[in-house]
Amino acid sequence: MSLPEINLGTQRAPTWRERLDAYVHLVRLHKPIGIFLLMWPALWALWLAGNGQPPWLVVVIFIAGVVLMRSAGCAINDYADRDFDGHVARTNARPLARRLISPLEAVGVFVVLSLVAFVLVLQLNWQTVALSVVAVLLAGIYPFMKRFTHFPQVFLGAAFGWAIPMAYMAIQETIPFQAWVLFAATVVWALIYDTQYAMVDRDDDLKIGIKSTAILFGRYDRLMVALLQVLMLAMLFWVGDAEGRGWIYFAGLGIAALLAVYQQWLMRDCDPKPCFIAFLNNNYFGMVIFIGVVLDYLVHPVVR
Repeated sequence: MSLPEINLGTQRAPTWRERLDAYVHLVRLHKPIGIFLLMWPALWALWLAGNGQPPWLVVVIFIAGVVLMRSAGCAINDYADRDFDGHVARTNARPLARRLISPLEAVGVFVVLSLVAFVLVLQLNWQTVALSVVAVLLAGIYPFMKRFTHFPQVFLGAAFGWAIPMAYMAIQETIPFQAWVLFAATVVWALIYDTQYAMVDRDDDLKIGIKSTAILFGRYDRLMVALLQVLMLAMLFWVGDAEGRGWIYFAGLGIAALLAVYQQWLMRDCDPKPCFIAFLNNNYFGMVIFIGVVLDYLVHPVVR
């Protein structure tokens, strides 16, 4: 689905259909990969915190919150990158780069979607509501970090992983140590997939002065990603052991490890297109871990 062609040299205002299409592209509803990368850690945490039987109302609230906050994050990201996106081949068709949406409108979308997500969280306990404020702050801060650090993914991972302590607090009314290890694993995961993503834009980012781990790692990018993949899987192994999970959970981690190897094969020549495919493959990586969690609880339910 491509953006409508509009001649910026004319004074014709976009039609309502073109405006609607621009808003869809602003919040990336046509590219749901970000929703999945945010959703899988939230679902891991919900099932682990709920011993395989999380309250369905809480699950629905978290899934809706994932969609809303990912969309809000895309809007504020495009606002932050409005002066850069036009110079990057992959992003030069975004609505702000093409002036189909104003910067103020993008900020407005971020605020409205964040408020709707906050209203949803108000149905949970007050501790989870308090944690949700941190989630909004992380979503707003991340897009600006690439100007100051080569590790903006740490902030991305924190924003994407903050649903984990929120899930434990919503269900158990406490955040055990294994929840923080799961959170740390999600931060490491963001370093993995966003480095793969940044490898696609590395040449353009070097020209315009954007920082990323792909630039920092340089010719050691594949090695660093491989080390991070091993670290993440080790953390998830520890979490499974701490939660007393059975062989199906660990089999899921084994399949995820094979997908990590496949991603390394895709990245072997550091070509942008295969690196982007490796990035997209992380959806399946997160999915097989979740399937392993769900099936393991079905076969080995916990009675406490």
